[in-house]
Amino acid sequence: MSKTLEEASKQLQKIDFCMLSTSGESGPFSTRPMSNNGDVEYDGDCYFFSYENTRKVSDIEQDARVGLTFTAPPSLLGKPGVFLAVQGTASLIRDKSQFEAHWVKDLDRWFPEGIDTPGIVLIKVSASEIQYWDGEDNGRIPLASRNAH
Repeated sequence: MSKTLEEASKQLQKIDFCMLSTSGESGPFSTRPMSNNGDVEYDGDCYFFSYENTRKVSDIEQDARVGLTFTAPPSLLGKPGVFLAVQGTASLIRDKSQFEAHWVKDLDRWFPEGIDTPGIVLIKVSASEIQYWDGEDNGRIPLASRNAH
């Protein structure tokens, strides 16, 4: 039985860190860890805060296609881990009201002035497809139609 988008979203909310892959001038791709702070909506959107003057932001400005990979360890009951790969389109948000909507206290560690930290930007990744493997099941959840508008 295939997973639904809502089931995948619930799993993503439980995994704090993922790997964000971008493409840019300096190479075929670059990958770095990012925290989604549990900010994953059931419709397939993930949000990440960053500083403006980073390679990931300049990569996204050149090519908005990105990949996210999430991994959850095996359960204490022995169920295999969960692996999710998200293909999507990134957009850069510079609106402080959007910062407020997605801010969590733990972000103060990286952004000491909160949403007023100079050079802060919000990266929104809208999934076009999610692939998953959980040891018992695997499949794809296509979401291309939601990005076609």
